[in-house]
Amino acid sequence: MVVKLKLKRAYLEPDAADGKRVLVDRIWPRGLTKEKAAIDLWIKEIAPSTELRKWFAHDREKWPEFRKRYKAELAKNPDLVNELRKMARAENITLIFAAKDEDDNNAVVLKEYLENSKA
Repeated sequence: MVVKLKLKRAYLEPDAADGKRVLVDRIWPRGLTKEKAAIDLWIKEIAPSTELRKWFAHDREKWPEFRKRYKAELAKNPDLVNELRKMARAENITLIFAAKDEDDNNAVVLKEYLENSKA
């Protein structure tokens, strides 16, 4: 079965086409109320570790190494990865993230990992 995943920044308006909205950040998006965020599920444990997040600090020069390290963390957490993959096979899922950079953030790596790694 196909994994159905989309990405969306937390600060953009929720839409019915989002399906289940899953926040994949360890920290709640700054200044966003629960009502406005319309998050169905928050899986903070699947986000990069605090140490990795602080090390990366959205430094574009560290992006290739961040991807490698985050994928290694995901590989050590197969239960959560498989749970999210299973949900995405059953319904449309939008991975919600707060980062300003829409191209280089943990949700991008997570989506790629869920779509390309073996179940």
